[in-house]
Amino acid sequence: MSEPPAGPRAPDRSAAAGSLALRPSEAMDDARTAETFERIFFELRKVIVGQTRLLERLLVGVLCRGHCLLESVPGLAKTLAAETLAGVVGGSFARIQFTPDLLPSDIVGTRIYRGSTETFDVELGPVFVNFLLTDEINRAPAKVQSALLEVMAEQQVTIGGVTHPVPDPFFVVATQNPIESEGVYDLPDAQRDRFMMKIVLDHPTADEELTILDRMGVGSSAPVCEQVVTLPELIGLQRRADSVFVDRSVAQYAVDLVQCTRSPTRFGLDDLDEVIALGASPRATINLVRGARALAMLRGRTYATPQDVFDVGPEVLRHRLLLTYDALAQDTTTDDVVMRILGAVPAHWVSPKPNDAFSRS
Repeated sequence: MSEPPAGPRAPDRSAAAGSLALRPSEAMDDARTAETFERIFFELRKVIVGQTRLLERLLVGVLCRGHCLLESVPGLAKTLAAETLAGVVGGSFARIQFTPDLLPSDIVGTRIYRGSTETFDVELGPVFVNFLLTDEINRAPAKVQSALLEVMAEQQVTIGGVTHPVPDPFFVVATQNPIESEGVYDLPDAQRDRFMMKIVLDHPTADEELTILDRMGVGSSAPVCEQVVTLPELIGLQRRADSVFVDRSVAQYAVDLVQCTRSPTRFGLDDLDEVIALGASPRATINLVRGARALAMLRGRTYATPQDVFDVGPEVLRHRLLLTYDALAQDTTTDDVVMRILGAVPAHWVSPKPNDAFSRS
């Protein structure tokens, strides 16, 4: 997979000032928040070797109340990362192995008739947890995938005419294996769009693999993470992420990136007109800004910058683009197209001000 450009291009015009977010109702506890994120990453890295981008993007997804789709070959710690994150924030965790014979009632629950009382009882499914890992989502048939995506969108399940809300927070990590095609039901493009981010994992380096062997080798005990925050504290962090300041120029940069996927000729990328069959949806714009807010808070700022939008761009855009048959025949990937767009669309920079709530001065 090609590396993203170093950063957004410099602007060629000034941007009007403005805001896309309300001011927070109370000051952010800068020292405690920064220390909390530092401890969270420390505990995650006690168990997970490398995969820094994965851990950061998973935490962004949690703060944004989004859901993540992970794609990689087997054995790259997808399940371990999701389970470790649940342990660090003290949330309940469940794993569902998707198979071709799975039914929607197997994941959301069903009604069971009790002959002794001549009544129906509701048995809730494994989706009623804070952190849900759906392993190999593309192995389940369309009905099961749709049932899961409905829970992700509505945050509730209706069984026998009674609505049951899932716990708050609710975060889904779905995985898929790209190397197999037999017995696989690929996610439709419209359903992939409902995931906030698609994260692609790569193999560890030689040094990282040696560290993995030292930690997980025969005769050694696997490291265990400790809980850092409670669920109410995590919900408070989500609300703080919502209140991170987004200048109008930062929002305009996110809009321009998405517009470029639909009309690349406006940004000097005429050749992409023959490559992109369908550009990103408005969900991409919303998630670019949400992701920038969360990433800014993880990096110790109370305001988002174009660099934050740029950094979450590959994960937010890659699964929302449809390429033409000609492009696929030439082995062009969506990552190639996204990198071209990120390298061509200029950012609208804002003059920084000393209003960083995490500053130590």
